[in-house]
Amino acid sequence: MKLSSLLAKDGLQRLPARVRRRLALEARRLVSVGVAHVPPLRSGLELLSFELSLLLAQGSKDMYGASYYGAGRNPLDREGNSGYEHYRRDSSHANKAAYLLWNHFDVRTSLDVGCALGFTVQALRELGWDTKGSDFSDFAIHHAPWDVKPHLSLGDLSQRLPFDDGQFELVSAFETLEHLPPSMVPHAISELHRVTRGFLVVTAPSFGPCGTGPDGWFDGKVRPERLEHYRSLGPDYLGPVPEEDLARDEWGRPLEGHVTIASFAWWRRQFESAGFVLAPALEQRMYADIQALGLQGLWNLYVLHRPGVALPATDLRTPEEQARLARRWDVPLRAG
Repeated sequence: MKLSSLLAKDGLQRLPARVRRRLALEARRLVSVGVAHVPPLRSGLELLSFELSLLLAQGSKDMYGASYYGAGRNPLDREGNSGYEHYRRDSSHANKAAYLLWNHFDVRTSLDVGCALGFTVQALRELGWDTKGSDFSDFAIHHAPWDVKPHLSLGDLSQRLPFDDGQFELVSAFETLEHLPPSMVPHAISELHRVTRGFLVVTAPSFGPCGTGPDGWFDGKVRPERLEHYRSLGPDYLGPVPEEDLARDEWGRPLEGHVTIASFAWWRRQFESAGFVLAPALEQRMYADIQALGLQGLWNLYVLHRPGVALPATDLRTPEEQARLARRWDVPLRAG
């Protein structure tokens, strides 16, 4: 059971907010000391610290605030909720995202856009990458783990990211662009193009023919009563799906904040219009990893690069290196 639930059952939630805040802040300080001085306890202590943050922030109505990361949610009720049941480095697939990038790119500098609490940034920095993160959510940046917080920045893709032109060799945006309305997507992708001098890796919910990996789907993305209608439109339908037909959570909001649901062809057109070049062979290789990581059916992938940028080698990591990192991060690799 989550710490915040236990505290609520013990009656601490009935204490004045000022008292609860002092208790939680002091506990977070002690947890931070423990994380710094007892590395083997790091994962558990960071989870404890974050649960205390959720306790402090319960009641916030911010779409990407505490409730998005699990505050006040029945952990048995995942369906119909936006966000995460338990937001940790493993449950957020951050280790898998970092493994995917490490296995296919040999870069020094990278940026993870929509980084949330920065777990993917944390993982890549453990491997020696100079990785930074950016997110729209002030709550996420403020409550990131102590060691990664200095490398995270608030950033709004609908405006301008706080980075220089071409600052990064690789930019990633996992499950991020779909949170922007369709009208803002072209500007957002142009901004991703501006800050990378090399590659862009994106995952975004998609439907229709893919070509480099499994085809997309409408299930869970549109209202159940509209599924048959959209399935009947055939492979030529590009989208995006009108907002009134998007799947909804229990509060009537687009499920998980997804407001742009479109076809592979539509997304690729947006990337090409911004000046990116498709990398189908590399994308296909990365899809094989997505399947091995158990993420097929969860991530729809796009791999792009700027014109003139050479693609990475196909054998960057040996099987021994891959197995060693998978064990280190407890990332199960399934046979293809």
